[in-house]
Amino acid sequence: MKHLLLFLAALLGFTQAHAANPYDNPDTLVVARDGTGQFRTVTDAIEVCRAFMDYHKVIYVKRGTYKEKVIIPQWLTNIEVCGEDRDATVITYDDHANITMDARLWPAELSQQLIAMGDRPKLGTFRTFTVRVDANDITFKNITIENNAARLGQAVALHTQGDRLTFINCRFLGHQDTVYTGMGGTRIYFKDCYIEGTTDFIFGPATAWFEHCDIYCKADSYITAASTPQDQPFGYVFNDCTITAAPDVTKVYLGRPWRDYGYTLFMHCDLCRQIRPEGWHHWQKNREQTARYMEYDNHGEGAATDKRVGWSRQLTKEEARQITPERVFTVSSVWKF
Repeated sequence: MKHLLLFLAALLGFTQAHAANPYDNPDTLVVARDGTGQFRTVTDAIEVCRAFMDYHKVIYVKRGTYKEKVIIPQWLTNIEVCGEDRDATVITYDDHANITMDARLWPAELSQQLIAMGDRPKLGTFRTFTVRVDANDITFKNITIENNAARLGQAVALHTQGDRLTFINCRFLGHQDTVYTGMGGTRIYFKDCYIEGTTDFIFGPATAWFEHCDIYCKADSYITAASTPQDQPFGYVFNDCTITAAPDVTKVYLGRPWRDYGYTLFMHCDLCRQIRPEGWHHWQKNREQTARYMEYDNHGEGAATDKRVGWSRQLTKEEARQITPERVFTVSSVWKF
């Protein structure tokens, strides 16, 4: 009897321990604002995911508008965030760079000094994100990520830090600095996505491939601001993408280098008439010597190359043949983008 009681007690403890973690499994988690899912926010669903999962976990997000700042932390992996409807499933927030920073975010060593001076620091570009992905091996599908702040400063919708990130059939909405690919040496794949913005609305140091994406320019400005590190052979590659602009827009540059060795390539793309004849801007004159800006086999009213800046290049057919996702990403067998 004593042994039986001990066995039952152990069994009960085991059952209770597992019951305390009901989401530690590959089952899909459902998020719904109307309360019909297991969670009402995307953040709550992320919070229950186990660290360093070795299985694929889907967070299915029903139609609705989710106003929240979402962070996928570095210790998570193999998560897919999938919306029910790309245009009707929206994660949104409205921070911009010129908002006064919450005092709780001030650097501790400066707090007393700032208070004494009556100074209240601004939020800054890199805290304005709606979604920040710090983890590796994360996928987003069929969902909109938006920063709907007024045009009062930089306002990031998507901020990436992780490696092997995939975005399929997503929308990224904003004005200045919509998509920040924020970590050199990381790899990001965008397919069938829509990205809009005003100034430098795709920017950063990561290596990113944009396949069959729609890029919409909302103001006279610059599409990209790559800051590719010198030691990285590739930066931004736009393949078979369509570039369009608002009717009142007249002057759009394909890009300007945020840092000296910015790398951007447009190939097989449809370029709208608003693309400047010179195509590219140097940002700083000395970057004409180092920026890596290229095109190949583009078409449309903005694709003429006879007036392009002399420090950009048109690839040869053989060079273009070597530009593939597998080569750009040096893909291992574990990443199925």
